Formats: sequence, structure tokens, C-alpha cells
Amino acid sequence: MKGVHFPVIAVALLASISIRHPLASASDPSPLQDLCVAINNTHFAVFVNGKFCKDPKLASADDFFSDKLRYPQNTSNPVGSIVTFANVDDIPGLNTLGISFARLDFVPNGLNPPHTRPRATEILTVLEGSLYVGFVTSNGDGNRLFTKVLYKGDVFVFPVGLIHFQLNVGKTNALAIAGLSSQNPGVVITIANAVFGSNPPINPDVLAKAFQVDDNMVNYLQKQFWYNNH
Repeated sequence: MKGVHFPVIAVALLASISIRHPLASASDPSPLQDLCVAINNTHFAVFVNGKFCKDPKLASADDFFSDKLRYPQNTSNPVGSIVTFANVDDIPGLNTLGISFARLDFVPNGLNPPHTRPRATEILTVLEGSLYVGFVTSNGDGNRLFTKVLYKGDVFVFPVGLIHFQLNVGKTNALAIAGLSSQNPGVVITIANAVFGSNPPINPDVLAKAFQVDDNMVNYLQKQFWYNNH
């Protein structure tokens, strides 16, 4: 072994051990689609978890550009807010980069209702107005509520997968921009919409017991129009 330095010996030893007792752990990549049914016949297969890549020599500045978030969006809806996304479908250059963006417009008292986003942590910056924001931790953490009132220039983070919301508590319109830790964060699951507006409806007995209310209240809620502002 003369002339062989210690780091080389160490690497060889670790490699030998790892063959018999793996030291490294690995996991599947995060899914970038809601459903992915396994199929053995590749004739019927589709490409998932990203997009095919353009030849880099053919890329242009337009592949990394979008003006989608430049303009105010229509907030004349029952919740008084609208969320506009700019993900890999809008900016092809985001492919494989693990990031995307959203614009959030609010009228006074406008609400982005409690919802979850399955594949991205969100960092939100207020550009105009003031927002009351918060998220709720999981059952295992006691469903703790974290809230804050944000003003122009303030930043708040919503951890991936947790229920969160934003409410305009100011007297003027509010605007925020959010960065998301995925090129395709996934379709938002708005809690009230999913629970009371599912198609077909969830059995009222299930919801009455879950929310500890009577069937009449469940029937009333299931008859409401649950608006999707995303």
C-alpha cells in the first residue's frame, strides 16, 4: 500500500462497505403530475415529471420570458381575489429549474381561501396593500396556526403541503408575488371546494359526523357555488 494516500483508501473502504451495507439513502423524485398510472406497454406511455428538452443551440431569450404577471387580473368574483400562475407551461426555460411564480390580486376584504399546494413551498412578497396570512401545521404537530399581517415589502413562507390562506385586511386593493419551489407546483386543492363541492358529492352523513353538524347544514353547504380563484 506504499504511496497510496489515506483518502483513496477511505473511499475504497466506504465503497466496499456500501455494497454490503448501503450507507446512502435515496427517494423517488417528487411527482409533477396528479396521476401517474403504471403501464408496461411503452406504446401507450407518456413522458412525465418534466418535459423534453430543446436543443440548447436553438434556445432564445423568449424561452425564459413571460409578461403574464405584468397586468392586474379580474377580481370580480365571490372571493374577491385571483391567482395567476407562471410555470413551466408559460416559461419553457423553467424546465428542470424547480421554480415558478404566481401573481395574487385582491380587492378589499378579498380572500385567497384556505388551500394546499401539493408540490411546492411558497414564499410570498407583498407589493401593494396589506394581507393577513397564515398556515396550519399537520395533525401530528397539533394543527398549530401561524399568522402574520404583512405590509408592502414583507415576506412570508408557506411550507409545502400545509393548508394556508391570504386575506386583504386593508382598505385598498392588494398585490403580492409568490415564488414556488417547483416548475409545476400542482393544481391547488381549495379545502371548502374539495369537501363541499366534490363531484359527485360526499355522503352527507360523512360530512355531518366529520364537522359535528347536522345534515341540514351539510346540505346547505353542498348547494353553494364554490368558486375556484386559481
